[in-house]
Amino acid sequence: MLHLIIEELKNNKTLNDKDFLRLFTEYTEEDLSFIRELAREVAVSNFGHGIYIRGLIELTNYCKNDCYYCGIRKSNLNVERYRLNLEQVLACCEQGYSVGFRTFVMQGGEDAGIKDQDIVLYIREIKKKFPDCAITLSLGERSEQTYQNFYDAGANRYLLRHETSDHTHYGVLHPAKMSLDNRLNCLHILKKIGFQTGTGIMVGTPEQRVEHLLKDIRFIEQLQPQMIGMGPFLSHCDTPFAHHPNGSFSMSLLLLSIFRLMHPKALIPSTTALASLDPKGREAGILSGANVVMPNLSPVDQRKKYSLYNNKAALGAESAEGLALLDKQLQSIGYHISYDRGDYEA
Repeated sequence: MLHLIIEELKNNKTLNDKDFLRLFTEYTEEDLSFIRELAREVAVSNFGHGIYIRGLIELTNYCKNDCYYCGIRKSNLNVERYRLNLEQVLACCEQGYSVGFRTFVMQGGEDAGIKDQDIVLYIREIKKKFPDCAITLSLGERSEQTYQNFYDAGANRYLLRHETSDHTHYGVLHPAKMSLDNRLNCLHILKKIGFQTGTGIMVGTPEQRVEHLLKDIRFIEQLQPQMIGMGPFLSHCDTPFAHHPNGSFSMSLLLLSIFRLMHPKALIPSTTALASLDPKGREAGILSGANVVMPNLSPVDQRKKYSLYNNKAALGAESAEGLALLDKQLQSIGYHISYDRGDYEA
């Protein structure tokens, strides 16, 4: 058993490389239960039993990139493309605000068809109509000036998963013209500007090794992001990795708990990928230390088009319409929805 190592992680918020690798390779079901219990205790001590909700608006599924794992990659000709206009975005926010959302997350591919000034307009209009709400963006790699413009317009948070911090592994997942150095630099720029910054990884991507996970942990430890998003790799039928097995559910929960113990105050979502891999995935993530869920506010007729991976959970408690069901599920494990903005507090 690795209980002493896990307790050391909780007490010191870090481990040496050898002990991290032991944790990845030797953990048992009993160890997993133990670390999840400790992570849950840390989350509850910092946030109580309230789970923050974020209203997800999938702005566009056009993307200039060709990441090998992603269902909306440029080369996938089977995608029915769409982009939301300002009126549609504001309608999503109106619907969300009326049922209690106080954070909106605009997510999308890197779409040249939506200009930076359009995003600035969206941000300003949301802020004008819903001044008490936070705005999170997840729109990929941009220039420092563009990030600054988004921030000045009123955006509060920015999510940019680095996916892997190992250059060789990054090359397995992305075309040669994409740059890991640029992605990591974007994260440092976002923090410098003042965004509450989020990054994260996928668990079980092709050719991922435990040494890569260790490198990711060290990168996140150095960056100290306010938000950490991670979940299992899930394959999509129209990508080069269509037949690669999905990531490990238990390893995903282990890493979620590790991140909670290392970053007690971080905002960590129980992701849609967890809920897509297992019917109880959302609850399992919360019971592993997560404190955020992101129901979908996107127009119902567009949701299936934003398909990053197969069998994505997009209805039921994953949808904004399913808040009552979500609250019932949370109450079944001793939690409840928190309607606060849920800003990061150091």
